Amino acid sequence: MKVLVTGFEPFGGESINPSWEAVRMLPDVIEGSTLIKIQLPVVQNKALERIHETIRKEQPDCVLSVGQAGGRKGITVERIGINCDDYRIADNEGNQPVDEKIFADGPDAYFASIPVRKIVEAINREGIEVSVSNTAGTYVCNHVLYGTRYLCEKEYGNIISGFIHVPYIREQEKEPNMDLADIAKALEIALKVIVKK
Repeated sequence: MKVLVTGFEPFGGESINPSWEAVRMLPDVIEGSTLIKIQLPVVQNKALERIHETIRKEQPDCVLSVGQAGGRKGITVERIGINCDDYRIADNEGNQPVDEKIFADGPDAYFASIPVRKIVEAINREGIEVSVSNTAGTYVCNHVLYGTRYLCEKEYGNIISGFIHVPYIREQEKEPNMDLADIAKALEIALKVIVKK
């Protein structure tokens, strides 16, 4: 099995993004499955284009994207992505869409196809704060969650995909935060659940 794992570059004035820092810490192989790790731009459309290019090149069995959700206390495994770009702040190239559809011909929403509940239960067993989230927001993270599912449904029917939000890390000196090692451990647990599915 081959898994594409994505994290984001810093945004919103931050110098680091815990999603990419945690993805970088992951091993290259988990349970015999190879990980392909890429950093995404925090830019409308360009993040999804990078995923699409990598899917075409690598032909993964799964895409797991990771993003920062500052203000959340723990790991949140996203259940659903909605067909809406409505950015509270501009992305890294100044785009700030309001009430725009991500794909005009797409449904209102897609559910993640990774085993959301099993992932939450497995991470929880390790004592790491985690929960199911029913909103990925309307920023670039949701754009990637929804857009990846759209691509998989339209072009790559056998690829599963999903999204995990992570909180600030201590180095960002914001509250609430979590130790980077715990975030990386949670992602590794999630990937073990996914590849055993």
